[in-house]
Amino acid sequence: MAVGIFDSGLGGLTVLDAVHERLPDLPLVYLGDNAHAPYGVRDADDVYDLTTKAVDRLFQAGCDLVILACNTASAAALRRMQESWVPADKRVLGVFVPLIEALTERQWGDNSPPREVAVKHVALFATPATVSSRAFQRELAFRAIGVDVEAQACGGVVDAIEDGDMILAEALVRSHVDALRRKMPEPEAAILGCTHYPLMQDAFQDALGANVAVYSQANLVAESLADYLIRHPKMVGPGEASKFLTTGDPKRVSSRATQFLRRQITFEAA
Repeated sequence: MAVGIFDSGLGGLTVLDAVHERLPDLPLVYLGDNAHAPYGVRDADDVYDLTTKAVDRLFQAGCDLVILACNTASAAALRRMQESWVPADKRVLGVFVPLIEALTERQWGDNSPPREVAVKHVALFATPATVSSRAFQRELAFRAIGVDVEAQACGGVVDAIEDGDMILAEALVRSHVDALRRKMPEPEAAILGCTHYPLMQDAFQDALGANVAVYSQANLVAESLADYLIRHPKMVGPGEASKFLTTGDPKRVSSRATQFLRRQITFEAA
């Protein structure tokens, strides 16, 4: 039994790396649905169907707990899955809540009523599907009041990163930050609402300016998972060595992933 990490492509590897660093003995199964990436331009039903198929494959691989390290899947599919699809003995968790808990300075698992927080103006950078779902705003409203969120759909950034074109990705980041600033000239904080975006964190920070706090997900999700497993130790069994699965071409995906993490990663067919 292992913990599953799912993403539409390679972005979730930022979460996997952070989880591995925080919990080095935890066996992990990573599944990238590279054949259907990116999810950010798909409609909610399509994202739901693809996500449930991928998570079911991770269940078959022995994962009783799966992390949706894909903001689009977390935004468009997670709630529906939890309400009507996830078996009683399994758990599927998303990546929004740890980020919001950090932004609102709440302890992990704090379910107290929403309250006023220090940050009032927040920029959200995410895929078009995540932005249209308004899932971030919905989850934030459970925990905080009086926060103005301006969302910017960052079309093209994921594709550029997946293609290894970091020059194009940086140019797109600057363009999207400029577009956001026209709507919200002085954000206090910025949320990188896609697990691909940590690779561009320096570009986001540079374009936004040093006075804007930039929140990225990987380390926050890893810390939240560590806390969750302390409270739910039965969700992890003895497990085996970690492995990487893809719906795409394993050779091509392995090459991209090795570039992505700057260490050898070998995928096999899902």
